[in-house]
Amino acid sequence: MISFSHVCKRYAGGKDALNDISFDIGEGEMVFLTGHSGAGKSTLLKLIMQIERATTGQLVIAGRNLGRMRSARVPQHRRQIGVVFQNHSLLFDRSVFDNVALPLQIAGYKPSDCGRRVRAALDKVGLLDKERQMPIALSGGEQQRVGIARAIVNKPPIVLADEPTGNLDPALSAEIMRLFEQFTEVGVTMLIASHDHGLIKRMDKRILALNEGSLVFDGMLPKEPR
Repeated sequence: MISFSHVCKRYAGGKDALNDISFDIGEGEMVFLTGHSGAGKSTLLKLIMQIERATTGQLVIAGRNLGRMRSARVPQHRRQIGVVFQNHSLLFDRSVFDNVALPLQIAGYKPSDCGRRVRAALDKVGLLDKERQMPIALSGGEQQRVGIARAIVNKPPIVLADEPTGNLDPALSAEIMRLFEQFTEVGVTMLIASHDHGLIKRMDKRILALNEGSLVFDGMLPKEPR
């Protein structure tokens, strides 16, 4: 579903943000992306979204070779990827329903289809009864779930999450992770960028670790002896 083959990203001035990155993530897999600040996590996510383009190497997302993708096809590509942000990125002058409906409206869905999809997404994250409320009236955890509902309302095959639990306490973080695991059970591929080593350790999932733009670890953490 996500395939990097010897991908490099060099910015103007000669700085290598990513250096010879290769990995594959399958359908329905949940993977954590970690590394120090500036290690290249955000750049890697931007490459998947086509916000940035690789300097060299091959990047294939859901069967699409991004190196051969024309600019006119980028919006359609992005609609196939859900994105969850740390700060929710909600519009506080719009209701919960309208926030979740925004990607569908941009994509040109009919109002009747929007209503059905939005309510299904809100039901999935346990916020169906909050659709008329404004985001400011919600807790931090509820706001994050609105952001998740917006990310999945298009039923994308891939969801990227950038520090999705950075502002949440451990109980709420665990709740968000349970939601993500439910998505993988229906075939959604999850790539989660996180600094939270405790959370990553508890989840016991595959880890991609970056250091200075290089992939230095790809695998599972060893089990601790009992």
